[in-house]
Amino acid sequence: MLYHLDFQVEYPDNMSQQELFAIWSEEAETALQAKQAGVIVDLWKCVGTRRVIAIVDVPSPDTLDQILLDLPIIKKNGQKVQVEVTPLRKYEDFAADIKARLDHRE
Repeated sequence: MLYHLDFQVEYPDNMSQQELFAIWSEEAETALQAKQAGVIVDLWKCVGTRRVIAIVDVPSPDTLDQILLDLPIIKKNGQKVQVEVTPLRKYEDFAADIKARLDHRE
């Protein structure tokens, strides 16, 4: 299953930017390994914000939840990370479904 993940990363007042960067560096290493393994289809950092967007391919929502809970940025700064998750459907599958529905009505 494909999912669109939208991470908004903040950090507490008592955390320095360097401390955030240390966590984010560990997170980046983990993310790039996951990308190389094919779990992450692609990954982007939004310019000028602490926002990361990812497309991931995992077998189930349970697996995704487990992966998210184990991320370094969630383990070390989870109270300041918001993740919006959107399940995705391949457009080719959607187009075939629409065509079949149209053909069925005729």
